[in-house]
Amino acid sequence: MTDLHQLLDTQRSAFLAAPPPELATRRADLSRLAKAVSARADALAAAANEDFGRRASDETKLIDLVPAINTITYLDRHLRRFMAPERRRVHPALWPGKARVHYQPKGVVGIVSPWNYPFLLALAPLATALAAGNRVMLKPSEFTPACNAALRALLEDLFRPDQVAVVEGGPEVGAAFSGLPFDHLFFTGGTEVGRKVMQAASANLTPVTLELGGKSPAVIAPGVDMAQACGAIAFGKLVNGGQTCIAPDYALVPRGEVEAFCTGMRSAAQALYPEGLNDPNFTLPIHSRHADRLAALAKKAAEQGARRLPLFEGENAPALLLEVTEEMEVMQEEIFGPLLPVVPYDGIEEAIAHINARPRPLALYHFGPDDAAREAVLTRTTSGGVTVNDTLLHIAVDDTPFGGTGASGIGAYHGPEGFRTMSHAKSVFTQRRPNGAHLIRPPYGKWTRRILGHFLN
Repeated sequence: MTDLHQLLDTQRSAFLAAPPPELATRRADLSRLAKAVSARADALAAAANEDFGRRASDETKLIDLVPAINTITYLDRHLRRFMAPERRRVHPALWPGKARVHYQPKGVVGIVSPWNYPFLLALAPLATALAAGNRVMLKPSEFTPACNAALRALLEDLFRPDQVAVVEGGPEVGAAFSGLPFDHLFFTGGTEVGRKVMQAASANLTPVTLELGGKSPAVIAPGVDMAQACGAIAFGKLVNGGQTCIAPDYALVPRGEVEAFCTGMRSAAQALYPEGLNDPNFTLPIHSRHADRLAALAKKAAEQGARRLPLFEGENAPALLLEVTEEMEVMQEEIFGPLLPVVPYDGIEEAIAHINARPRPLALYHFGPDDAAREAVLTRTTSGGVTVNDTLLHIAVDDTPFGGTGASGIGAYHGPEGFRTMSHAKSVFTQRRPNGAHLIRPPYGKWTRRILGHFLN
């Protein structure tokens, strides 16, 4: 097993021995990374197909590789602006001094990435850390060994180990990794593991970014285009086999529209995957343990009174769950698979109250006209992000922050916020001459009292 402390010491020594990388160096690193991902797209997609058992090459390129390349390219294009010191206002009493904020690299950033999007959720934070001038140790999930091997080969061809290093291993390695005294720790994964990561990081007072998940609602509002809404929700719920942290986790549907919603969802799902569970474009669960967990969730809900409405043919086909109750596990934990509970409501106030009575979700989706109901949902609920009249797409907007709040995460990346997450914002005040600073120094006298009188009266 890799000596984690030694690797961290190597990267930190290299960081301290050299000045922060200049703009040209950072842009060159980003450009090489984007080109390498593009050049190896087929090999990376094949690795994902091997790990998942079935994941279409087009799907991996669509949801994993193209978004990663877009993020890297975005950082490359805007890096000059992100790196530039920002001028800040100075109180007249401090004139003619000038104040700036300089964004400097933090040092060595640890990144823990998950299995569900093995390339995007490793490469996007990695590129952000490099754009900010840091060194990176990356710990990918042990559930994607083929993807990890492909990722390791790609990164080792581009970077020295004292700049970027890949660390592999199971839970014990993950726990040790989280306990290292990084200058920043970035974690993407489940809420329960996120709590353990934060606890481990606290021993070193390591700042953390936690990209978690939660139960993201899809709100069907009165006046909705039901066919359009069902098409978007079916895609958001079923792409990648439902193994998406911002997938719709349950649907809030007006009571009188539940039947129409169910009909629309069945039609939309079957249009996406005409061959059902055997469709070559339908991604399988990452491993049998996850498949068993999903089957157990559905079975237990049915035993407690839920009605299962399959979207395809097959015992473990994606399904809607009707007549669910809050006591069911399927309504208490993130599903992370192709099961969608349907919760009827009688008015938009009830839907808002339902959302607000639960931990804040990573995403929220609203379907319906631009009216008072939409405004109420957007202003009176809190979530990591929102897509209106579609699903998932807010994560693809590179210039806006992505992150959770409360139980769905801490901090954000993407956009300028991502660069700042991986940077230390250092304030620099430059005193100029002549100035009146000596007037407020001991021995205090009439000038001091005049100045104090100006501010206190």
